Amino acid sequence: MSESLGSGPRPTPDRTPERKPATALRRRLAELRGPAVPARPLDARALAALAANPGCRRRALLDGAGVDKGALAEAIGSPSAAFGQSQFAFMRGNAFEAKVKGDSGAELLRLLHERMGAGAEPPQDASSPDLSAAGPEGRAARTSLALREATAAGAWALLDHPMLALEVAGSPAYLEPDAVVVHPDGRWTVVEIKSFPMIDAGADASKVGAAARQSAVYVLALERVAALVEGASVDHSVLLVCPKDFSNLPTASVVDVRKQLSVTRRQLARLARIEDIADALPPGTTFDLDGQSGTSLATAVEAVPAVYAPECLAACELAFHCRGRAREQGAVAALGRSLRGELGSLTTIGEVLSAARGESGDPTDPTVAAVRRAAALRAQALATGPGTDLRAPRTEAPVPAGPDPGASPAAPRTAAGPAATGAGAPAPRTEAGAPCP
Repeated sequence: MSESLGSGPRPTPDRTPERKPATALRRRLAELRGPAVPARPLDARALAALAANPGCRRRALLDGAGVDKGALAEAIGSPSAAFGQSQFAFMRGNAFEAKVKGDSGAELLRLLHERMGAGAEPPQDASSPDLSAAGPEGRAARTSLALREATAAGAWALLDHPMLALEVAGSPAYLEPDAVVVHPDGRWTVVEIKSFPMIDAGADASKVGAAARQSAVYVLALERVAALVEGASVDHSVLLVCPKDFSNLPTASVVDVRKQLSVTRRQLARLARIEDIADALPPGTTFDLDGQSGTSLATAVEAVPAVYAPECLAACELAFHCRGRAREQGAVAALGRSLRGELGSLTTIGEVLSAARGESGDPTDPTVAAVRRAAALRAQALATGPGTDLRAPRTEAPVPAGPDPGASPAAPRTAAGPAATGAGAPAPRTEAGAPCP
């Protein structure tokens, strides 16, 4: 007997959380940003800063919605005038990049073949495909097609300012590296051009580290495209091009970004989804600067949880506002991530002082015990006075009695012992060599 249409096991219901359609998410983010305000693009530098502080939902939402954080900080009364790069640095960087990419990128390809092209023929006639298209989505699709065609051709190719797409917290982010080079063997290499100098083949470690973190975001986005292209692979080493010494001549160095890549991949996976953060906001919350007072904007900003750290001062326009709030709340995080990690469950300065005085805290907690021990040592040091060694008592040597007032003055002593007496004794001499009077 044949089975009816309604017979058989029932399908297991899908219990995965339902995601909002992309159009609904974009509409919601536009409402938060302001319907008439264009979205501020999310670049690799902002993504690297976001990956360094994945617990900050405030930055994740504002960056995902494309809010201008600099204008928002000024509107709420916490401007960050010293944030960002100077116009002179932009002009110098653009001029140096144009010099490196001049003559169809001949110098750039020469540096790359010299540092990373072992075993391959020198690039003679490298192709440079046209990547122009309408909008970031179109440019990203055109870049993916150009990478696929260049890999299939098996020749050198230079992609100038390609557009890459990367999903961050459920929202697409479009990234634009300086250049991507396709090798004849199918490898893709990210090229990062910076204007800080390499002096004696070395550069500022902090600047190189920032460039490595930024390049790791590009590598992560390229891996998503390479997974769909047969025979393609992405180099985990990038080519960093900088001015040589104090000249404007380009030189290059290979930077391994495997560590930064793994950290960025792990931290971006920890980010809360933007739609979940937006759903938790009070009704009517918006960051639109038109028609709103600074007080209402500050209330909207405070509605999104933030995680402040001193490192935010160099990476976020809202850092001064978040620092002020952290200090008002007495948050330990305002003193640094290392101290915050050592104090464990003690999250405020008031909790730390209360535990140190023995008013609160579990005595069996190692953190509480260490804080109380430090407070006891401080109290003991203040009670005994400055200059006292608390480790062991010190014994004072007996002071010899002074000379008899009626006795004749003692004879001068030399470096070897008592002064020689008699006619043959030399007279004491001063530093200039003349006898003392």
